Amino acid sequence: MNIERIHHVAYRCKDAKETVEWYGKMLHMDFVLAIAEDRVPSTKEPDPYMHIFLDAGGGNVLAFFELPTKAPMGRDPNTPEWVQHIAFRVKDRDTLLAYKAHLEANGVKVLGVTDHGAFHSIYFFDPNGHRLELACPDPDEANMLKRMDEVKWKMLEDWSKTKRAPHHADFLHQREFAQ
Repeated sequence: MNIERIHHVAYRCKDAKETVEWYGKMLHMDFVLAIAEDRVPSTKEPDPYMHIFLDAGGGNVLAFFELPTKAPMGRDPNTPEWVQHIAFRVKDRDTLLAYKAHLEANGVKVLGVTDHGAFHSIYFFDPNGHRLELACPDPDEANMLKRMDEVKWKMLEDWSKTKRAPHHADFLHQREFAQ
């Protein structure tokens, strides 16, 4: 018995139409489905909502709920904004840089390119305040992932005992890349 893949991930949005248009323009995601109900199907709670679904590529679906009767959206004040994010993979560094230029040309503030060793990323926020990441593989991705795989259990064990960053994967940051 195994999970096949993620069916969809769902987040809240401030405005469904704005969200569909922004993701279409900025990330080229197609709008694939909308569901609107006056009652929550699982709980039967009376609560009108709009549920939108976007094609995030490769059979992945990103969904949002607009909830007009609920208090305005907020964040968990105890979690730094860099922690909760949605990361999307792009083909290569050229594609990553093209997205960066496209986003910036459309007024989106972009952080990065950040080198994570096995992949490289840029970060930005959608109009709902959700942090997004676009990541491309490093040219040495297969080797880096193999090396990371070799130390993952030892790292987890050491972390669980000390709550301090173990240094088993320091090799990830021993290379310098032009940004």
